[in-house]
Amino acid sequence: MVVVMAPEATEEDVDAVVRSVRAAGGDAFVSRGVSRTIVGLVGDVDAFDALNLSNRRGVLDVVRISVPYKLVSREHHPDRSVIRVGGVPLGPDTLTVIAGPCAVETPEQTLAAARMAQQAGAALLRGGAFKPRTSPYAYQGLGEDGLRILAEVREETGLPVITEVIDPGTVELVAGYADMLQIGTRNMHNFALLQAVGAAGRPVLLKRGFAATIEEWLMAAEYIAQRGNLDIVLCERGIRTFETATRNTLDISAVPVVQRLSHLPVIVDPSHSGGRRDLVLPLTRAALAVGADGVLIDVHPDPGTALCDGDQAVPPSGIPELADAIAILSPLMGRTLAQPAPRGHAAVR
Repeated sequence: MVVVMAPEATEEDVDAVVRSVRAAGGDAFVSRGVSRTIVGLVGDVDAFDALNLSNRRGVLDVVRISVPYKLVSREHHPDRSVIRVGGVPLGPDTLTVIAGPCAVETPEQTLAAARMAQQAGAALLRGGAFKPRTSPYAYQGLGEDGLRILAEVREETGLPVITEVIDPGTVELVAGYADMLQIGTRNMHNFALLQAVGAAGRPVLLKRGFAATIEEWLMAAEYIAQRGNLDIVLCERGIRTFETATRNTLDISAVPVVQRLSHLPVIVDPSHSGGRRDLVLPLTRAALAVGADGVLIDVHPDPGTALCDGDQAVPPSGIPELADAIAILSPLMGRTLAQPAPRGHAAVR
């Protein structure tokens, strides 16, 4: 952190800043220029924040040099991380496809969607058992019955399961069934939930809040990491803007930006960002082209009867073209398409 003193600042003003910093357990180094004095601070940045230095007499500006998200930053972890879910890698050398129904409805629907996911090249199965919805009258999911269906489909297909958890009280329950816990966009700022999944002993898929800045997104990941869990995958799923032609606006630039700032894998959700199935394929192509570590895609055997987000679900007829795009673009981007782990591996969670 650097404190920039105003041109009219006195020696007493500079000394007051130095004394405050040293009293807080840090150190301060004064650099005097022709027209400006700068004080460089070394130590606990959070402790310096509590000093409220920007409001001190003679202080013009306070500039943070180090990032506030220490554990997920590349400052102290320069190499990008590889996270494994049921033996399936997500990271810089692979392209990992995650697919499945937005919501678990029946055993037959979930198994059919899982087979579609496999045909598209997916190595991981997503499906919602608990569904936080904008309307209290919308389908809320099957709860534990849905978790049991996902576990049965995993047994049948060998695909590790990713499913959403929506409150701290159900983390232990969901973790007992899932290979990876998903935090949805509405819960990115649910700090009690972030801490709970951080202590649950499962990898976490953290979706960006629909109105969150990149720094807020990374700080949410820091809450999880701070509890000892660095097995985190970040998911860009579109942000809310003034545009109404799509459900959300896919911030494709967030992928390289976050990959530069954080060592965590970054994937893209082309289904929730566009909100329309005709956009899933082009947004998937864009995600792969920009260097995403994976994609998260909604598929459904009969989208017209889907209880949740049918408009964005890829039907069986759309799977071949989606699979072709993934198979062609992965090697062009220097990626190997991730494959499901051996059947016995996925069962050990």
